[in-house]
This record gives sequence, C-alpha cells and structure tokens, in this order.
Amino acid sequence: MSKLKIRIVEDELIIAANITSTLEVIGYDVAPVASTYIEALEMLDEEKPDLVLLDINIKGKKDGIDIAWKIREDYDIPFIFLTANADTATLEKAKLTEPPAYLVKPFTKDDLYTAIEISIHNHHKKLLKKESIKEKENYIIKDSLFIKEGNYFHKVKFSDILYLESEHVYVYVHTKEKKIMVRTSMQDYLKNFDEQIFFRIHRSYAVNLDHIQTINTENIMVNNTTLPIGKTFRNDLLNHLKLG
Repeated sequence: MSKLKIRIVEDELIIAANITSTLEVIGYDVAPVASTYIEALEMLDEEKPDLVLLDINIKGKKDGIDIAWKIREDYDIPFIFLTANADTATLEKAKLTEPPAYLVKPFTKDDLYTAIEISIHNHHKKLLKKESIKEKENYIIKDSLFIKEGNYFHKVKFSDILYLESEHVYVYVHTKEKKIMVRTSMQDYLKNFDEQIFFRIHRSYAVNLDHIQTINTENIMVNNTTLPIGKTFRNDLLNHLKLG
C-alpha cells in the first residue's frame, strides 16, 4: 500500500522541520513544505496530497484560513489547522471552513497521528456518501448529461457545453443558451467528462476544447468569452493541443 501523502504549509522553518521529521517517523510521505499562500496553491496542484497541515498564521496578505477556503472550493481534500493562536476570533474564523481537526501547538506525535487518521477516515466516508448522492443527481446517457437543478433535470449534450466555471462550492455549466449551477467541486465534477475533450485550464475553469476560438499563453476565447490560463495548467494544455 502506498504511503499517505501529507503536505505542510508552515512559514517557521524549525517548526516545519520538526513536523516533517515526526510525520516521517510515523510513516507518511511528507516533503515538500510550502510557506506562503502562492506556494501552497502550487504545491496543491503539483503534489495532489491526501491531506494538508495548515498553519493559520503564515506571513503575507493571505493566511492558512484563505488556503483552507481554496482547498474546500477546488481540491476537496481534508486539512488540519495547526496554530499557537487559539483565541476566540481566530477559532471562529477557522470554524467557518469546517476543518476536520484543529491542533494547538505544541502537540504530540500521538495527537498528530490521531488527527490525521481520523480526518482521512471521515473524509473517505464523506466521499462515499457524495458519490451515492451524485449518482442520483447526474445521469449520463450516451452523449448527454442530465443535471439536477431544483426539481428538474436538464438534459445537456456534452458537445453543447462550452466551459465549466468553479465558484466556491459550486460549478456552473455554461452552454450558449443557459448556465446551470451544480453544488460540487470542479475536481469532482470533471470526473463526468472526457478528459481528452474537457480540459482544466485554471483553478476556476475547464473548457471544451472543441469550442476554442483563439488561444495564447495567457488566455483562451470560447464563445467570445475570454478565460484565463493558469500558470500551473499552461504547459499541459499547450502540450495536449500540440502547441507547446
């Protein structure tokens, strides 16, 4: 069985090294460590971890709570807050992201191990429940996807879908005629689509490659709408289109 891939967001090098050492002793796959919001997002895209340990009070305009919101919106993996600051205001902000666990420094190896294993276990249970719900809400029949919205199912041909847009915990399915909202993450929703045709170009967008009008290294135009190309997705996209 492969090791669980745990990644750390921590800007205090000594603390990061101590946590890394502890996790390695337990038997997890650990390195590398991110220390800023931008590094954390790049690490999430490149490493695709099973769980993230987040220090709340990292330096910069955006902190660990901002990263937690991004994980909830785009990655759907468990995260655990690590902090030496357990004041009420911080705790209330952190609670809004619904973290599986919250560890106050200093913590023991047993505390860390227990928090990780329970978080992973509960996340797997949540995924199984979500899959069961999704089977009832999204039906694929031949060339079409039936999307549940309220009391109705919208039949949408895959070929008519221009692009998908992620916003918080929702995905919007854009066609020429309408925009349908689905409560899910982009990562989960893309499992319904042919990855050779629907390609993720940004944390917030995936496009139907058949509808591309123009493209450069920064943007794609679909149905006269300009969409950004994220830096971490650019090379894969250009190589897939044989433009790299």
